[in-house]
Amino acid sequence: MKKHLLAVAVTALAAGSAFAQATDTLAKIKASGSVTLGVRESSGLSYTLGNGKYVGFHTEMGEIVLHDIQKQLGLAKLDIKYQPVTSQNRIPLVTNGTVDLECGSTTNNAARQKDVAFAVTTYVEEVRIAAKANSGITSIKDLAGKTVATTTGTTSVQTLRKHERAGGIDFKEVFGKDHADSFLMLETGRADAFVMDGSILAANISKSKAPADYKIVGEVLNVEPIACMLRKDDAAFKKAVDDSIKRQISDGSLAKLYDKWFMQPVPPTNTKIGLPISDATKAAWAAPNDKPMEDYAKK
Repeated sequence: MKKHLLAVAVTALAAGSAFAQATDTLAKIKASGSVTLGVRESSGLSYTLGNGKYVGFHTEMGEIVLHDIQKQLGLAKLDIKYQPVTSQNRIPLVTNGTVDLECGSTTNNAARQKDVAFAVTTYVEEVRIAAKANSGITSIKDLAGKTVATTTGTTSVQTLRKHERAGGIDFKEVFGKDHADSFLMLETGRADAFVMDGSILAANISKSKAPADYKIVGEVLNVEPIACMLRKDDAAFKKAVDDSIKRQISDGSLAKLYDKWFMQPVPPTNTKIGLPISDATKAAWAAPNDKPMEDYAKK
């Protein structure tokens, strides 16, 4: 009986320890000397140059956050592993422990807050329309009868449907598996427009074969706070991430990083995206918060 009780106690202790580590990312990082950063392959804020190299405004900001955490934990070395994520798998990969911090281009909304936590907002996105410059499309009403691309698993899908219902506009939706695939549909004429975050549209246009052939047009369809994503109920890790971001805001380094990735020529083509920092992003930096998208809609 004693042996049985001892076995039960050991099992319970192991389970408790596994649970504690699952909800204590700082302990997990300290014990392993490594951390996994979730990145994107073709987003405006995070993208790949190939050969396992990931860059972009949010990627570099995430690396700085992790270097600050390395200092906080007193680690001589921290191995940052990069895990590419998609719009469909990013939340499961954070919740199941594969990814510790995801700094791609994820909108903080109320539905997602049920499954994950978000750091303070670092970019406020405006959802817009990209179309061929000669298409005659200048606003959402011009999409009537057209084929419109957006990316599977993104909030832009809901935004598009909301405008379709509200405006009584009927158009055909097609879905790219990622942002590069959605832009390819526009490029090859399989779609007349691509509705997505302005930064993603601008980045894809700047990297295209003929950037002058495309325009970002029309009204702002939605305003969305973008933030790094982490596991729920891990207050110490969230504080460490938030503290680093607030430090980057207050010492001006985040503004310099923005200028580097949006106002200067960037790899791989050394093209300038040319997207000045918006007033909404400046406001988010002035009063750091992790409010969901729904709070922005109330304004």
